[in-house]
Amino acid sequence: MEYFANIGKIKYEGKQSDNPLSFKFYNPEEIVAGKTMREQLKFAMSYWHTMCAEGTDMFGVGTITKNYGAADAMDIAKNKAYAAFELMDKLDIDYYCFHDRDIAPEADTLKETNARLDVITDILESSMKSSGKKLLWGTANCFGNKRYMHGAGTAPNADVFAFAAAQIKKAVEITTRLGGDGYVFWGGREGYETLLNTNMALEQDNMARLMRMTVDYARSIGFKGDFYIEPKPKEPTKHQYDFDTATVLAFLRKYGLDKDFKMNIEANHATLAAHTFQHELRVARDNGVFGSIDANQGDMLLGWDTDQFPTNVYETALCMYEVLKAGGFTKGGLNFDAKTRRGSNTPEDIFLAYIAGMDAFALGLRIADKIIADGRIDKFVAERYASYNSGIGKKIINGTATMAELEAYVLNIGDVTTNISGKQEYLENVINQIMF
Repeated sequence: MEYFANIGKIKYEGKQSDNPLSFKFYNPEEIVAGKTMREQLKFAMSYWHTMCAEGTDMFGVGTITKNYGAADAMDIAKNKAYAAFELMDKLDIDYYCFHDRDIAPEADTLKETNARLDVITDILESSMKSSGKKLLWGTANCFGNKRYMHGAGTAPNADVFAFAAAQIKKAVEITTRLGGDGYVFWGGREGYETLLNTNMALEQDNMARLMRMTVDYARSIGFKGDFYIEPKPKEPTKHQYDFDTATVLAFLRKYGLDKDFKMNIEANHATLAAHTFQHELRVARDNGVFGSIDANQGDMLLGWDTDQFPTNVYETALCMYEVLKAGGFTKGGLNFDAKTRRGSNTPEDIFLAYIAGMDAFALGLRIADKIIADGRIDKFVAERYASYNSGIGKKIINGTATMAELEAYVLNIGDVTTNISGKQEYLENVINQIMF
């Protein structure tokens, strides 16, 4: 059965094409910065938004039906899996990502739920073998069910903690079986609404315990992928413990988990934390924990996670600048954690949205490569800090300068009355010049 019968394979036709169902900039075999676009970008489909989300929000019911021609919950899940691989094939996307509850509906007991997961995992495994598609990462939805109203690993109820551990165990097993390159922790309710009822120290200790158990178990069954934490400051919890990359780094270092985890950075989460997307990527890169990316964008006029498909080429260019500077993706990639707007309610809209996002990142990749090749940005930054290459600056860097020596140095030179211009406006214009 063909689930998107009216849509053929999406091909690269170039920027002059007026065919909306074609790539204008994403040419998968084009070489950029020494690799093909396909290798550099490593696009992935998000199972939850793409295959499951029906346009519901807190004020209204769904606007698009995604039952894939079935009525029974498990028949829907089976058809959904087949439809997912058809969609990936037609969009020429090589990877996908999922939560456990995306691929199979939860049953009345964990045993029955796991049995359902096994049925769908068989389909996913078979479809991957026949199509060549790969799993970028898997994860467990430990936030949707009402049992997780106060968190999962941070729940005040030990029974909830135990259930979360059992659920994660199964998700790790599935991810390992399907050859996933990563496993993600997103603390969707790992935080608090008020400190009046919260033992924050215990909650964070328990979160670390759950992560350590997960890592140890996953390695014991042969999982070779990376572990990621996905920072997010708020929503649904008012204050989440994984607020931003710097906060997560402090958490990992405190509990000795920093050698086990990297970051899965999401653009919209960065802006909710009052950072730029590039800032979060730079913090991860500078600290050796750059891993994977959830590719989307938020609306600057709205204060919540809108999960829009990325179309802002300034953002994609600066994102890919950081990716290239990090040496490119290893086990990570660009997962489109994005959904069509509620009013865009046809199957064709899903394809159009992916085309827009993939083209935006293809442009971003090309521009990032040009920025690096142009060299003016890197040259300016190097010259701005040149005073640390010799003299007293070099002593500061190599750790031989003392407070007394620095005092004597300043007393000898007198007051510091000048400094080099930051030339922000010039540099921003350089970016415009390279882009356009």
